[in-house]
Amino acid sequence: MGVRGRTILCLAALLAGAAPAAAAPKHLAPVPPATVALMAARSMAPSAPVLLRAYKQESEIEVWKRAADGRFVHLKTFPICRWSGQLGPKTRAGDRQAPEGFYAVAARQLNPNSAYYLSFDVGYPNAYDRAHGGTGSALMVHGTCSSAGCFAMTDRQVGEIYALVRDALAGGQTAFQFQAFPFRMTARAMARHRTDRHIAFWRQLKEGSDRFEATGREPLVGVEGGRYVFAPYPDPAVEALAVARRTEEEARIQGLVADGTEAVRTTYADGGQHSSFTALIKRASAFAALGPAPGSAAAVTSATAYAADGTAPVSLAPAFIVPAGLGEVSRPEALALAGREVVVIPARRRPAPPIHPIQVAATFVPLPAIETEPSPFSRLRLAEEPSRLTLAASPAPGRPFFLTAKFVALP
Repeated sequence: MGVRGRTILCLAALLAGAAPAAAAPKHLAPVPPATVALMAARSMAPSAPVLLRAYKQESEIEVWKRAADGRFVHLKTFPICRWSGQLGPKTRAGDRQAPEGFYAVAARQLNPNSAYYLSFDVGYPNAYDRAHGGTGSALMVHGTCSSAGCFAMTDRQVGEIYALVRDALAGGQTAFQFQAFPFRMTARAMARHRTDRHIAFWRQLKEGSDRFEATGREPLVGVEGGRYVFAPYPDPAVEALAVARRTEEEARIQGLVADGTEAVRTTYADGGQHSSFTALIKRASAFAALGPAPGSAAAVTSATAYAADGTAPVSLAPAFIVPAGLGEVSRPEALALAGREVVVIPARRRPAPPIHPIQVAATFVPLPAIETEPSPFSRLRLAEEPSRLTLAASPAPGRPFFLTAKFVALP
């Protein structure tokens, strides 16, 4: 078999491996052994509470789990296959916006019979969303790489996430916190997005993010006057860590703005996806465009072909192929453009500090005695005699570079 044939078969085997095992009902499937071992290595009980964090711009969902010392510790990061809309909160039904904010997910929000393999409702609209007139429902983390306001994963990914949160809720956690952010809430990201119309809202999200990252404790979230508010932690030492982090981050943001960090606004065609999925789809399409290699007629049977306009399936040799495990994906979604940054305020350098005159201290080294020859050109009385020339600094402190000279006769 040729190299191309072997390559396509390897790709097909990889894609076929993406399908979840059917040894147990999908909603009862255990956490994968590798993840169980990872929890043990990080002192996490399988039934310990969990916390999830989603980032649109980076297209990632992080799973955090409470360790033996009471702090939440990062367990795994899952790439998001699709999210829709733009950076910013969801405000109304049909806007295709994936939500942003702090949400609570209880056991009743898990859906083992989802049309998208498995799913759970993140809890939109919450108290903040309702205070701002937010409408819409059923905003999910689910399988099948297709989104209309949800965080869409592959079936295998959502199966593992579902198992992790299911075991935590069964272990006594009343509800787990789902934190959804536009991007990682770093000082640099906040400085760069400072002119965005959502910046006041994102500052609220950053406060909660900072409190969690400083302490490893779930932020105590409330809503007052249409704003997110965060109650102090009961332990004064823990609260002190949160306050210190907030002070440091605010100073960093102000410093970056003062240094002239550029301001940007990011726009999307309609959401995005993790670069790993974009590369997978393009790779599958490229292999299919080559045509089947000898002896590999079934090499791409674990993929679905789409016409260029994203309509009905066509033959297996088009320019666009959806690998198995991603679900029914339309061409525009699968080929969603990455975020396009528009510079609002160009970067500038901080003005250089003024150059102050440098005062150089002069060091005067005593000169040796100089015996002169008689000179017919000198009018000094000592010119006809051997003499000593002595140089000394002027006593005037404001004029250190002037010297005085004195001649004396040698003994």
